[in-house]
Amino acid sequence: MTLKPTYPLIPSNPHKWYAIYTRARAEKKVFRFLVEDGIEAYMPLIKTLRQWSDRKKWVEEPLFRSYVFVFISQKRYYDVLNVNGVVRYVACEGKAVPIPPQQIEAIRSFVSEGEEVIANMDKYRVGQEVVVTQGPMKGLEGTLVRIYGKQKVRVEISGVGQVVFVKIPASLLRVVQN
Repeated sequence: MTLKPTYPLIPSNPHKWYAIYTRARAEKKVFRFLVEDGIEAYMPLIKTLRQWSDRKKWVEEPLFRSYVFVFISQKRYYDVLNVNGVVRYVACEGKAVPIPPQQIEAIRSFVSEGEEVIANMDKYRVGQEVVVTQGPMKGLEGTLVRIYGKQKVRVEISGVGQVVFVKIPASLLRVVQN
């Protein structure tokens, strides 16, 4: 009987999500260039009513200004940096920070639902780590940065370093115990 050496399992999908920082107001161009280069990218868009001097118009704007998400393997890491308009990866201590796929899915759900809900935030404090347990933003983790009355909370999304305003019912929010 011969024993075969065991090797650690190699993940079937070595791709990870990363956030990249773009030049100001270049998100849509960068997104287009990434897709043209065969790089899977995601740029969440929201509809906003814009006012000009002569008219109002609904336009699609990026949910996160100057950010685009990419789903890449390590061998495409530098290809992303070579795309016109890309400034850098969102990093911690000089290393790009991977974003958990459930957070990307939570953002996708939030954008597709587009619903606004009301919150009672009395039991929450600024600085707490929170996670959304249900609804269109399920799985989203972040830090409570500011509470606006009993309706709005400002959450900084983990790993992205971007602050986004959301209205969310307190019953759908849970404090993460460290």
